[in-house]
Amino acid sequence: MDKIGIFGGSFDPIHFGHINSMTTVREKMGLDRVLVVPTAESPLKVKTQGESPEARWAMIEAGLSHQSEEFQISDLEIKRGGTSYTVDTLRELQNSGSEDQFFLIIGLDQLQQFDQWKNFDEILNRVDLIVTSRPGLHFPKIARQFPREIAEWIEDFDGQVAMLKNGRSIYFVQLEDVEASSSEIRRKIRLGQPIHGMVPSEVASYIEEHQLYAALNKKIGDFEKFTHFSADILKDHGGILVRAFDLREINSPSEFGLVTSGTSVRHASSLAEKLIEETRKKYGVWPQGIEGLKEGRWVVVDYGSLLVHVFYDFVRQEYRLEDLWKEGKEIKL
Repeated sequence: MDKIGIFGGSFDPIHFGHINSMTTVREKMGLDRVLVVPTAESPLKVKTQGESPEARWAMIEAGLSHQSEEFQISDLEIKRGGTSYTVDTLRELQNSGSEDQFFLIIGLDQLQQFDQWKNFDEILNRVDLIVTSRPGLHFPKIARQFPREIAEWIEDFDGQVAMLKNGRSIYFVQLEDVEASSSEIRRKIRLGQPIHGMVPSEVASYIEEHQLYAALNKKIGDFEKFTHFSADILKDHGGILVRAFDLREINSPSEFGLVTSGTSVRHASSLAEKLIEETRKKYGVWPQGIEGLKEGRWVVVDYGSLLVHVFYDFVRQEYRLEDLWKEGKEIKL
């Protein structure tokens, strides 16, 4: 009976952070194999502009080309299509007659929202969890620091392993921090910046050869015009003091910046959602990244050459983002 780790994700693209996680976990936990499972569509992530499952699969193959046979890629979720739920993948793997012992590898950020996963209780009954560290987050030290629904399952916790009442376990594995994220890699590519040191050279070559992650800029085209379009959407839906800036002459991660605020956290989230919806209708693209949408205090909608910041109004006054852009040119709306 082999010990197999299940490592899922969108891998859009795969990067050294992913590879570091799976290799470290395999070594520290004594796993025989790690099964890499790219999703068809993630249930808990806001839809963003990304590459096709076929392209993501090819990048995983390229990224793991120099790894050992202990890393295998599974197309279970891509073949199944639709929203990818981990519980469905576990059922398929375990109902195939396999006697192997499976471990689900997740990040600490995922543990914090694990009770939102479909049939999370069934997952806890089916497999042990291996939770890896994330920069800026801290492992729980006592059971009460787990999400409430997970804490109710814990029989004993020594700070490294949580023993569950059903006989399963949750293991914690500290990783060496690797500064790489798929969203940041996509951003750098669209801005024409190098990604060396973030992805294996084989992945970088595949991206360049197939001109991946360029569709958003091509479809939008004129980003100054797009900034005006976005500003109009925000104003039409009650955005407070919408301001736009041309940042091309200053050191900035984007060429244009747009800022507004809502009267409440719900209003701020609603403004961002409406912008995403209307942009999808007109340009046929999703943002390449979205942060803060659930909380609504500070929502960032990333369209590459345009970054849109939607604040809850009191938070906007605290951060005074416009002061950082004062060396740029304000666009008359």
